[in-house]
Amino acid sequence: QVQLVESGGGLVQPGGSLGLSCAASGRIFVVNTMGWYRQAPGSQRELVATITRGGSIKYADSVKGRFTISRDNAKNTVYLRMDNLKSEDTAVYYCNAAVTPAAGYGMDYWGKGTPVTVSS
Repeated sequence: QVQLVESGGGLVQPGGSLGLSCAASGRIFVVNTMGWYRQAPGSQRELVATITRGGSIKYADSVKGRFTISRDNAKNTVYLRMDNLKSEDTAVYYCNAAVTPAAGYGMDYWGKGTPVTVSS
């Protein structure tokens, strides 16, 4: 089985910064695209940023210039650096990874989510 474990959420004031990380573990052959999604209360889950194994990156327009996604392929870990946070960034942030397991077919996995609250 494959697990994704997120860490780093919390409370921060507007204009502040936070970093998230997500590590994939288990019977993994290769971790392909990894990414972060978020879901605010009363809203649908939305894409924040994704990064391929080769380093190609996509950001939601709302976070461009403020958030930075990166990954460490050796550690099967993806990071999200969030700067200049705004109240509208408040949400539960979920890690996603497309994983080819050691046996079987590839599929998407999700973490349990980590809350980020931006408030004064």
